Amino acid sequence: MKVVAFNGSPRRDGNTSILIDKVLNELKKEGITTEHIHIAGGKLRGCTACYKCFETLNNKCIIECDIINNCIEKMIEADGIILGSPTYFTDVTAEMKALIDRAGFVAKANDDILKRKVGAAVVSVRRAGGVHVFDTLNHFFSINQMISVGSDYWNLGMGLDIGDVQKDAEGLHTMELLGQNMAWILKKINE
Repeated sequence: MKVVAFNGSPRRDGNTSILIDKVLNELKKEGITTEHIHIAGGKLRGCTACYKCFETLNNKCIIECDIINNCIEKMIEADGIILGSPTYFTDVTAEMKALIDRAGFVAKANDDILKRKVGAAVVSVRRAGGVHVFDTLNHFFSINQMISVGSDYWNLGMGLDIGDVQKDAEGLHTMELLGQNMAWILKKINE
């Protein structure tokens, strides 16, 4: 089994990364292979709504100047997908939105290729707005007929400066449980 995590934060080793790694560590403890991919920093552009993916039907986006097709390929290969984003004006980063839009279009065009995969949202937030980010990420899972994983609270950790989420004991605990729940679901599906 494999889980791939996409980090939409421009801070490679920031709070979103710390939270994602907390989830991935729980998955690794259960023998699940993981991969953490940093997508921000000018690596993705937005969807142009050209609908070429509905013509080509090859599991790819027609735009090939960025990493999106590699991301889609990794999603297809994985059993589980984690989408992580910091909170930018109460929503996901532009890069995460580009991933959601373009991978979502390709998935829908190709017979819902992500259906029945397990998905988990991870959100870092300074103070407020994180629940909307959580909703945006979970909408991707829902429309793609995926199985969403939860924890004992919304999947978010609080912090402003890099590393501040390490002080959020409840947020870290939420991520640990999220990883444990994701591992449990993946194992049940693969029994």
